[in-house]
Amino acid sequence: MNRRKFLRATTLLAGTAAAAPAILTRAARPPAPAPASFQKADGMNYAPKGKPAPVVAPGEFAFAAAHLDHGHINGQCNGLLEAGAELKWVYDPDPKKVAAFQKQFPQARAARSLDEILAQRDIKLVTAAAIPNQRGPIGCRVMEAGKDYFTDKTPFTTLAQLADARATVARTKRKYMVYFSERLHVEAGMHAGDLIRDGAIGRVLQVIGLGPHRLNKASRPAWFFKKEQYGGILCDIGSHQYEQFLHYTGATDATIVEASVANYNNPDTPELEDFGQSTLIASNGATNYIRVDWFTPDGLRTWGDGRTFILGTKGCIELRKYIDIAREQTGDHLFLVDEKGEQYINVAGKVGFRFFGQFILDCLNRTENAMTQAHAFKAAELCLRAQEKAVRIEG
Repeated sequence: MNRRKFLRATTLLAGTAAAAPAILTRAARPPAPAPASFQKADGMNYAPKGKPAPVVAPGEFAFAAAHLDHGHINGQCNGLLEAGAELKWVYDPDPKKVAAFQKQFPQARAARSLDEILAQRDIKLVTAAAIPNQRGPIGCRVMEAGKDYFTDKTPFTTLAQLADARATVARTKRKYMVYFSERLHVEAGMHAGDLIRDGAIGRVLQVIGLGPHRLNKASRPAWFFKKEQYGGILCDIGSHQYEQFLHYTGATDATIVEASVANYNNPDTPELEDFGQSTLIASNGATNYIRVDWFTPDGLRTWGDGRTFILGTKGCIELRKYIDIAREQTGDHLFLVDEKGEQYINVAGKVGFRFFGQFILDCLNRTENAMTQAHAFKAAELCLRAQEKAVRIEG
């Protein structure tokens, strides 16, 4: 067995062993472990760290980071590095952003331009967190250069950008993958998918996704308040919820039944949408309601009380992703009710962040085990269509 196959096999075995964290009744719920070391007050700079789980040998998978406009770039790089990738280059037109990035990732050599990175033959992937309306064009440029692309959400701000990316993927056969961190970098979110796959709650009938965020207005860049650049609240933070809906229901498409947005409390930044909601019906009959907002109170110990409720024919799941308010500061709480009873599963540290290793192997082997391209693009399409359909609430 060669090294790549060996590493892949051991990783899959480890994932199988980790897929069944301890299940406890609600009454027997133990104290939570100490809070994670990474900061949780600001969602823009939330960058989870997990246990190293390399799927490749040193030097086998080199990547670069570029366009550091959103703090999620740190989480993207953390995940790839923990899976064994080698970060070799970084580029941003702002030298201050590059310097700050290199403090966290000193192994990254500063490039003079994106073209310098794209000219490096050993670079297999470029990961980026550009201003949202630039993500699509940058991705097409990367793919045309023969590299795979891994962008922060939201991956596009217009349907025309999505169409260009679909055409470029078809022509170049490269990958345009998206960092949907509210599932891919949340152990409870990943384990919920495992339970559903194994039939724990039967057929999924509805998913409710709640994505509140803290605004931290003074720390936000200017582009954050310009709709042409950030795309709108359903397009931006709502993108996480649409991706989860497709994943948990197994649907391949959905119809936007209703969508609305508002600026309730920020008249000084009129293009900001601080509230959004929508209802969807999937191609398989499952339904979805999402609510996203910028109203996390300052008293909450994390940037948002993200929750997901999943209803099935034989049970239901609730995820408390980042905190259990007024009780525990840690996240990754999963509650399962099925025909046998009530269960609490503390998922933290037990499942890991396997998406990144699977994605690296997908890039090397041209497979689609981490996430299919069709799924990533459909999630992006739904958030764009919801944003396009949204009624503006005045009041």
